[in-house]
Amino acid sequence: MTHREDRRAGRADGRVTRNDDVDWDGWPVEEYLAENYREVHPCDAAVIAHHSAVCRRIGPGRVGRAVEFGAGPNLYPLVLASAAARRVDAVEAGAANVAYLRRQLAHGPEDSWRPFHALCRELNPAVPPSLEEALARVRVVHADVRRVPPGTYGLASMNFVAEGVTEDFGEFAALCRGFVRSVVPGGRLVAAFMENMPTYRVGRATVWPGCPVRPALLVEVFGPHTRHLAVTRIAADPTLPDYGHTGMVCLSAVRAGGPG
Repeated sequence: MTHREDRRAGRADGRVTRNDDVDWDGWPVEEYLAENYREVHPCDAAVIAHHSAVCRRIGPGRVGRAVEFGAGPNLYPLVLASAAARRVDAVEAGAANVAYLRRQLAHGPEDSWRPFHALCRELNPAVPPSLEEALARVRVVHADVRRVPPGTYGLASMNFVAEGVTEDFGEFAALCRGFVRSVVPGGRLVAAFMENMPTYRVGRATVWPGCPVRPALLVEVFGPHTRHLAVTRIAADPTLPDYGHTGMVCLSAVRAGGPG
């Protein structure tokens, strides 16, 4: 069995798994962090550089409320948003991820996140000078992102969420539309996606849905609802586990219908 075959779950029966079919409360937090976030991989640095540029254009503290749409256990998007927003809502449905986020805020973040904070601050000095100060702006919201009220936020960030929670492209597109609607007209959007993500494994025992997307499909989904849409591809990173994806795609846009 090759490394790629070990990471990809495969669906021989042709059945499609959707978001509500999955027990997200059981997401394997420690395995996921060990595979992806115990060091700053080159792809992380590329995503951070992309998102930092968006937040620099917004300006320090110009956004009253930002949302991390499906936060998971990943802290660096929260740090990035703290440069532009006075409050950041980390909206997450899975109980294991919520528990992890709350521990990080209540008892102090793990040291493995400090190099991420250092890079975020290097690229955008508006990031608060300590990791603890950046996270002090974060509120964990245990909720389904599909229930986020439209027009609530000035900035929305989504990282490796919509393409990793369903195998149904229609549901993927609906989640992306909900992400766009979470900001006010004229609000800013920034996101990162795994390119061509198949059904995948985290660790050895768990299988999770994936919806393969690529830059042209993201333009198709986001284009009708946004302005100033920009899509940037990041090549596959050999330092990451091979989940069967072919790289990453970063996106920035403004929700249509308001000032740019």
